[in-house]
Amino acid sequence: MDQNALPVAVDAMGGDNAPHEIIKGAELAIDAGIPVMLVGTPEALSEVDNIPVRYASEVIGMGEDPATSVRKKKDSSLVRSAEAVRDGDAIAMISAGNTGAIMASALLKIGRIRGVSRPAVATPIPVPGGGKPNILLDSGANAECNPEWLVQFAEMGAVYARDRFDIKKPRIGLLSIGEEPGKGSPLVKDAYGLLSDPSWQERCAGEFVGNVEGRDLMSQDVDVIVTDGFTGNVALKTVEGTAKSIVGALLEVFSSSAEAQEGVKLLTPALLPLYETLDPESVGGAILLGIKGVSMVSHGSSKAKAIFNAISTAFELSSDEHVQHLEQVIKQ
Repeated sequence: MDQNALPVAVDAMGGDNAPHEIIKGAELAIDAGIPVMLVGTPEALSEVDNIPVRYASEVIGMGEDPATSVRKKKDSSLVRSAEAVRDGDAIAMISAGNTGAIMASALLKIGRIRGVSRPAVATPIPVPGGGKPNILLDSGANAECNPEWLVQFAEMGAVYARDRFDIKKPRIGLLSIGEEPGKGSPLVKDAYGLLSDPSWQERCAGEFVGNVEGRDLMSQDVDVIVTDGFTGNVALKTVEGTAKSIVGALLEVFSSSAEAQEGVKLLTPALLPLYETLDPESVGGAILLGIKGVSMVSHGSSKAKAIFNAISTAFELSSDEHVQHLEQVIKQ
């Protein structure tokens, strides 16, 4: 590890389990040799002695209005984290706090990549048996979109899939209610026509495979799935809720009898890899694509494992010049 590498700025005050689990995740990163800077109130960070800190006097709550809170709470931990990236004091930022405020602070303090119409939240969706997750975007940043934005989401998603998951020629699908080109809303139909143009595919070295349906979110036949932020967020929460319900139901069955508990002992070695695949803590979080710096959005319920994975991903992408790769594609 480069001893002179810039740290990842971590908002210690964001999320349901802040600051304790956030600090624990940062400590795991330090132990792994990844430089970290914790940003939070003096009270929350009073016992931190092995990690650099930057103090902030305010905290943006999960339920606060994103734009208003970022403008008014200039000394919040979230805003100070974004400023650390802007000022060159940090290589990336992560937060498990208010998603809208994360986007607002990144936009206001770090800024958009030149040519990007709207940043998008890109979330990895687990694919059982597939090895690599699918990328869903936008999964919540832009409730209403136009067709041109979806093309740009596809370009950024292809670059992200290649940089993070080493997918050489990402397959991009458009989320719709049917596989046929004529299916879907006016937005989807217009976007299909634009996505069929080979020029953008050449720019990002991706391949448009046509419409995909909700059942394909965890399919091995696609790598990147584009949609508007409203639809994407509903789809994402549906997958998360379904996975949680299935895991809960299985755990209930496994403990239902002595015979079932004996069976679990035999099945555990085979089930653990599946559990690891479906565990959101293994992913760490989504990324806000289109910003002039790496900005990771962790789930509000993130614990230490998820925070560590988010820090690791943010540091890796920053070190591999992911933002520069996005800039090269968008400016063409």
